[in-house]
Parts: sequence; C-alpha cells; structure tokens
Amino acid sequence: MFYFFYTVKMISFLDLKKVNDSFEPQLSIAIKRVVDSGWYLMGEELKSFEKEYAQFIGTKHCIGVANGLDALRLILNAYKELGFMKEGDEIIVPANTYIASILAITDNRLKPVLVEPDINTYNIDPYQIENSITERTKGIMIVHLYGRNAMHPEIQRLVKKFNLKLIEDNAQAQGCHFGKKHTGSFGNGAGHSFYPGKNLGALGDAGAVTTDDDELADIVRTIANYGSKVKYQNLYKGLNSRLDEIQAGILRVKLSRLDVDNMRRNRVAQYYLDNIKNPNIILPLKHKPEDGNIGSYEINPSNIDNVWHVFVIRNSKRDSLQKFLFENNIQTVIHYPIPPHKQVAYKEWSRMSFPVTESIHNQVLSLPMSPLLTDEEINRVVEVINSFS
Repeated sequence: MFYFFYTVKMISFLDLKKVNDSFEPQLSIAIKRVVDSGWYLMGEELKSFEKEYAQFIGTKHCIGVANGLDALRLILNAYKELGFMKEGDEIIVPANTYIASILAITDNRLKPVLVEPDINTYNIDPYQIENSITERTKGIMIVHLYGRNAMHPEIQRLVKKFNLKLIEDNAQAQGCHFGKKHTGSFGNGAGHSFYPGKNLGALGDAGAVTTDDDELADIVRTIANYGSKVKYQNLYKGLNSRLDEIQAGILRVKLSRLDVDNMRRNRVAQYYLDNIKNPNIILPLKHKPEDGNIGSYEINPSNIDNVWHVFVIRNSKRDSLQKFLFENNIQTVIHYPIPPHKQVAYKEWSRMSFPVTESIHNQVLSLPMSPLLTDEEINRVVEVINSFS
C-alpha cells in the first residue's frame, strides 16, 4: 500500500526573487551595461533615472540618494541651510508611521509633533493638525502610509494659512495619485525609498528627493555629495548619500512597469475587499472618504489613490490570526508592532498617549501583496481568513 502526502506551498508575503525574475533579462542587461561602462557613481544611468523619475512624478527635479531616510534628512537639512528652519523648530508628523519619518526630524535637531491618524485611512488626521500648530511650527510631514494618499484639501489650507513647508514621505506610494497629480509632487520636497520590498524596488538601499524648488534641489544635491559641488571644495557639512549606477539602472527597468504592477496590486486588493467576509476582520477602505464613493471603480493608472504597498487588516486577536495563517502556509507581516512613541529610542515619549495609534499597532496585520500573486494564492488567503474564528 502506498501513501501520498501532499504539502501546501507557503504563500510568501512578498517573493522578491519571483518579482525580480519577472524583469529578466532586462535587469541583467542593465547591470552588465553598468559594469562594462567602468563608471559606477554619478554617471549616465543616474542622470537618466533622475530625469525619468522626475518626469514620472511630475516635478522639475529628482536627486538620487542612498536611501529614503536620507532623502527626508536632506530636505530638512537643506531648509536649515536656507535659514527657513533652525534647531528646536517643530515639524508636525503622524504618530502612526514608520520610525524613519521621525528619525529624519530628530536627526536635524528639530522637534517632531505627533498627531493622531484617521482610523479609517491610517494616515494623519487632517482635522487634528491645526490644534498642534504653534509659532515654532515650520512644516508638516505627511506620510502616504501603506501606499494610500495622505494629501487632503485641509492640509493644503493649513500650509497656505501658516506659511509652512509641506514635506512628503512618499517611501511607500510610488505611482499613487491625489487628483490628477502623483504623490511626491505636492510638497515643497518629497522623500522616496526604493528599498527592495517597495513597489519600485532596487536590489539594495536606494532613495530620491523630488521637488520643483531649484534652490532646494541644488542644496540637497550638494549636501548629499559631501557638501561639495567642486571636488575637494566643501560648502556644507555634508553627507555621503548617493544613488549608485547599478541601482539607477535597475530602477529604470522597473519604473517602466510600475503603473502596470500597481494596477495588478489594485486588482488583488479589490479581490480581498470583495471576498473577505469574516465579520471579525476590519478591512481597509476601498476609496478615500472624501470621494463620497467607497465602492468598486474602474482601475487605471490615472485614478489610483492607493497603490497598496501593503494590504492591512485589523483584528482584535491579531497574534492568534497571524499564527493561524502561518499554520495554514500563509506568511504575513506586522506593519508595525511598536509605535514610535513607545520605542526605546524615544523613551522620553513613553508616557505620551496616542490611543488611536496604539490601537492600530496592536491590531494590524499585512496580508500577502504582490503583482505576481496568482488567483489561486489570493483565493487561498481569502478562504483561510474566512475560516478563522
């Protein structure tokens, strides 16, 4: 007698090898082109990527830098050099964000002022910002968290009313829209991350700053290159934060397919939204509340207000749910388990209370999300979640 045992393959949260294999042979061609050129920093690949990404985002300038955190650090550093900000000035930032947003502020010896998110979008609540503005407030940093647009008419009003700088953390939202414009083009400056797991991901750390401000762009570019425009002549106490030629070449390949991949992510998200029926699971909104329409809509690159970098659900028994999914061969990730004000790095904030943020961090769970998930895999995720009690 023969017994056959069948194992169910683990559904990865994000299979990066599969994603990168789908760009072959173009990735290998791009890498070989750089290696064969003999020029590995600040060359033609970087110039071409900066031009193409600025055009994609809709800004005059793109400056390639080493990573997304540096992109935000450099924007704030440049505003200090311009005299618009000084140590101790305040920057409003969402309490619910990845810690990099806040690190960029404190690294410049500016003061983060945390504001609660909207529980429905997980982004900063625009109607809670004004109460936190003081005479020391110099900017608002919005974070397009999880791939969802955070820009809002109320934020535009406040920026104008109080003469503030608007800085966008667009690390998770490449290709996202607000109205007819891409996120990353609304602020005075925007930071972008191309960490491998992002919608537009390199094969290592990489980032960029986008802006329409000529002076800001010039200072950011200079600070990122040791504070130097001319070799061995240093205008600022700068950084070494440069996007290398290989990463620029890889990003050029992937940028050409970004809209298509984001549309597929929207279709995966739509399937989750339409078919997860477990009453104990809190699903993300399908559409921005201010649109007045949270139903299904035609997906095309010009109306995507959420590029679904991650698909985040909430459940009061989150840890049990994650364990149940793993036991059923479904990999998930928590974005993020500890809010910034509860991190040891900011222990001086440990007594602060942000109940909405804390509730989110205790309940969120990110389901598998990739443009290369198969219909079978998506359906399997839905079936298992619907069976959880």
